[in-house]
Amino acid sequence: MTLTAARGRARQARKSRQARQATGWRPPATAYGLGLAAAGVAAAWTVHRLFPAVPLLTAAVVLGIVAAHLPGARGLVRGVCRAGLSFAGKRLMRLGIVLLGLKLSLDDVLGLGWATVAMVLGVVAATFCGTWWLGRRMGLRGDQPLLIATGYSICGASAIGAVSEVSDSDERDVATSVALVTLCGTLAIAVLPLLQHPLGLDDAAFGRWVGASVHDVGQVVATAQTAGPAALGDAVLVKLVRVALLAPLVAALATAVRVRARGARATGTEADGSEAEGTRATEPRAEGARATEPRAVGARAVGARAEGATRRRPPLVPLFVLGFLAMTALRSTGILATAALDAAATAQELLLAAALFGLGSAVHLPSLSRTGARVAALGLCAWVVIAGASYGGVLLTT
Repeated sequence: MTLTAARGRARQARKSRQARQATGWRPPATAYGLGLAAAGVAAAWTVHRLFPAVPLLTAAVVLGIVAAHLPGARGLVRGVCRAGLSFAGKRLMRLGIVLLGLKLSLDDVLGLGWATVAMVLGVVAATFCGTWWLGRRMGLRGDQPLLIATGYSICGASAIGAVSEVSDSDERDVATSVALVTLCGTLAIAVLPLLQHPLGLDDAAFGRWVGASVHDVGQVVATAQTAGPAALGDAVLVKLVRVALLAPLVAALATAVRVRARGARATGTEADGSEAEGTRATEPRAEGARATEPRAVGARAVGARAEGATRRRPPLVPLFVLGFLAMTALRSTGILATAALDAAATAQELLLAAALFGLGSAVHLPSLSRTGARVAALGLCAWVVIAGASYGGVLLTT
């Protein structure tokens, strides 16, 4: 009887397999990567529970980097799981940023006073412009100067993910920037408390300094809590003012990208392919295979690129930024219960952890080592700029 039942189950499994093959059913391309991201979040949560001083988001980034280089998991990360991990790094990041708006209330911002708000605006502007300019002068590749400047000046990895969506940045540039900002923010947890008394800061002033200079919200909490509840409260409020600047920054960059794309189409550099074809005409004959392609195929490729560029053009204000602002307005009404806010905060942290695990898995240390010295130098300079500017601002407003 048992043998008959086993044969029956085997026949049923065969039929089910044949039916799936006949209909072409297969798991979604992102399923494996999302499963790995979920496992990474669970591991990061375990690390955070065992070592509370390690923020969940920091642990998620580090574990993503480890997974990308671990012999057993490296093949999965670069192969079947890549699509899902990229999905987590982009789509889940957007959802996390939307929920981040629920941490900000207009009443809390106004309670800080206009002098403190003005100080935060000045610190963000000085850090963003100074870091971006210095990164370009140092010759960093791609969008790294922009992304690092955004991460240091606004809110770490979350800001980098938001800006990369409108700038269509390379995934390696995003991963490198996230790794650098996360490293410096983690170091701040240990370094800044040691400087409180030598710099002559009381608890409240120390909290404002931490909120204005440390990158990620979790890192701000971990750093400021060492000086007590007064420092922690001011640190979180100042930090959330910086978070609020994410929406106008992303909207401004989206506008810049649109203007640049319109200018490129007007000069014919991308839309009609004239410059691209001229460049191809001067390529060495070593790429003879490409030169022998039919002209019709080349024309279709140029048209496809132009159509793709038009389709990728970001909206003036991205939807996830509108969602962020909507959540902030909703929080400001005061109609949400504490339990709902707590649940949203938990969901936001888990979504960002999954996104950061996905971004961390895109870090390739051998490639990073080739530009690591310049990236590290820019990170150190940016850290000095934001710490110095915020310290000066706190002294002026105290």
